[in-house]
Amino acid sequence: MNQEKVIVIDFGGQYNQLVARRVRECNVYCEIYSYKTDIEQIKAMNPKGIILTGGPNSCYETGAPTYTKELFELGIPVLGLCYGAQLMMHVLGGKVEKAPVREYGKTAVMVDKTSALFGNVAETTICWMSHFDYISQIAPGFAISAHTADCPVAAAENRDKKLYAIQFHPEVLHTQEGTKMLYNFVRGVCGCAGTWRMDSFVENSIQAIREKVGNGKVLCALSGGVDSSVAAVMLAKAIGNQLTCVFVDHGLLRKDEGDEVEEIFGPKGNYELNFIRVNAQERFYEKLAGVEEPEKKRKIIGEEFIRVFEEEAKKIGAVDFLVQGTIYPDVVESGLGGESVVIKSHHNVGGLPDYVDFKEIIEPLRDLFKDEVRKAGLELGIPEKLVYRQPFPGPGLGVRIIGEVTAEKVKIVQDADAIYREEIAKAGLDRTIGQYFAALTNMRSVGVMGDERTYDYAVALRAVNTIDFMTAEAAEIPFEVLQTVMSRIINEVRGVNRVFYDLTSKPPGTIELE
Repeated sequence: MNQEKVIVIDFGGQYNQLVARRVRECNVYCEIYSYKTDIEQIKAMNPKGIILTGGPNSCYETGAPTYTKELFELGIPVLGLCYGAQLMMHVLGGKVEKAPVREYGKTAVMVDKTSALFGNVAETTICWMSHFDYISQIAPGFAISAHTADCPVAAAENRDKKLYAIQFHPEVLHTQEGTKMLYNFVRGVCGCAGTWRMDSFVENSIQAIREKVGNGKVLCALSGGVDSSVAAVMLAKAIGNQLTCVFVDHGLLRKDEGDEVEEIFGPKGNYELNFIRVNAQERFYEKLAGVEEPEKKRKIIGEEFIRVFEEEAKKIGAVDFLVQGTIYPDVVESGLGGESVVIKSHHNVGGLPDYVDFKEIIEPLRDLFKDEVRKAGLELGIPEKLVYRQPFPGPGLGVRIIGEVTAEKVKIVQDADAIYREEIAKAGLDRTIGQYFAALTNMRSVGVMGDERTYDYAVALRAVNTIDFMTAEAAEIPFEVLQTVMSRIINEVRGVNRVFYDLTSKPPGTIELE
């Protein structure tokens, strides 16, 4: 990307992606790199600023993540956050020790308003602290610029060298004026012009795709999810009918979702592309018959998708490029970006078909976060209904049905989920809850309906709020809304006589049930 950028150096902190997102909200492009990234590579990127993340270690311990002192001598502004702040002090001659009093949670911080970071911030501001260690002695050339009742160095800075250390986390929403502080750093201290905007990103991407593809043929595995849909539309805008989209309906989509995808991208849609829908529902149900173990279900669904995709691609013939809806968190979570552990390996088509003759993979959204993908989708004219649809796992309802997957169970969860989403929208909660869905438990229980005994399934309702999908808390849905959903599901969905609401946070649970 030929533009100004800020680099986030990751020391294993849980908020690394959030730091990058906050920087981009200041209209400044940002990328995450591991602390193992060589200093020469950092120099070659010519960043306007560098941010060091938090991390779980103590910087003074043997083997703790560190970085060469040269980083602070490049003349590039550096901002250290939490562990990053402690590491800056430690490397530059200060002292970090175990804190006599641990600070965790919302804390009143008193700031020096003459600091470039705090000029427009209240003298006492609420910030999010999370640390066992503290800076007991600042490095030579630094001055203290913030403190709390228990932390003598909540922030320190060397103004001449543009080095800033902050003990708290400005990137989380609990820090009330954190966005101001990060804006002050990237736009003020670093002097970034703020040219990272979605309209120009979309425009430039379309032009770059045209130049790359030329007269070539492009194949896209279209799932109907936000990422693959935005990627497909971007390619369609760039190259029209040179693009062929293969949509595999594996029978594990939400209610009417297959028809909705075809309506948007098919022959009657607004895009000039070749669209192939493969109705493979029975084929998938047969493969999943008798299978209960979650990981085995995932593998079967993924592998069968590849087989169907391969068969359709063979009919098309040789293609030059393959499109994937990879987004930036996929890159980071797959261990290709920062220092966080590999959460899961992402591959939007589940595996590359060996026989397809393509020059390379096109990943037009590789540099974007999910919220940025949605913005790009709106810029491309994709309907809001599709752009803001709820996140959906790759294996679809296969991992929202506990135990064996059957056509009967799929219909139950499709109908229950449709009711749940409809009532959430009616209550005006669809844009305020991070993710919500209905799942089918493997539990059956005795009930009574119409004076008759029933022995039917229990549906679990899930709704969570989350900033980064790495942690999540159960959403507080008004009881009357839940009551309405429960009543409708039991009355309208055949085979259900009980409805639960899942209150589990992540961790210890996950957002999906399997």
